[in-house]
Amino acid sequence: MIRLLNIEKFYANKAIKTYVLRNIDLEVKEGEFVSVMGPSGSGKTTLLNILGMLDAPSNGEYYFLGEPVHNMNEKKLSELHKSYIGFVFQSYHLIDELTVYENLETPLLYQKVNGNDRKGKVAEALDRFNMVAKKDLFPNQLSGGQQQLVAIARAVIAEPKLILADEPTGNLHSDQGNEIMELLRQLNRQGTTVVQVTHSQANAEYGNRIVRLMDGWIEK
Repeated sequence: MIRLLNIEKFYANKAIKTYVLRNIDLEVKEGEFVSVMGPSGSGKTTLLNILGMLDAPSNGEYYFLGEPVHNMNEKKLSELHKSYIGFVFQSYHLIDELTVYENLETPLLYQKVNGNDRKGKVAEALDRFNMVAKKDLFPNQLSGGQQQLVAIARAVIAEPKLILADEPTGNLHSDQGNEIMELLRQLNRQGTTVVQVTHSQANAEYGNRIVRLMDGWIEK
């Protein structure tokens, strides 16, 4: 599904290059659950943003489902991202002005899903995540755990092939965190590929492979 060849990310200031990622070679097969670990500043989130097409590498090649992402224009990247990828952020990234229902509906509007199908998918997600009673609430009326559940429901509602999760339990207490990790495991068992960034060894072990980053390099 994913193939990275010699990916680098750096920021240039006059003659000085500050590297965030160096010589990253990585393959993720369809159906895998990969955990990316490393200390703060090791490049984990940058790597996830490149995988999610939210950021572009400075050098190297990125193939997604055989397509050369590194050669694509913004429009094509946006279409690919919306069609195949669900992103779960540590800070939720819910839209404050929209209700739970409207937040869940947003990815389906991007994909131009028709009205009846949208209603059905949102109703199904609300039921699956036990949020029917909260559908008309706004994000600031929810607890952190509830906001993260909405964020995950929004990430999976369009049935993406790939879920990218950046510290998905970072702001949650342990019970809520375990619930989120079990949910990601369940989605993976149903065929969704998952790549998560985490500081937690316990969370990392939900995956079937751990990739460790240190100072922008993958540890061999």
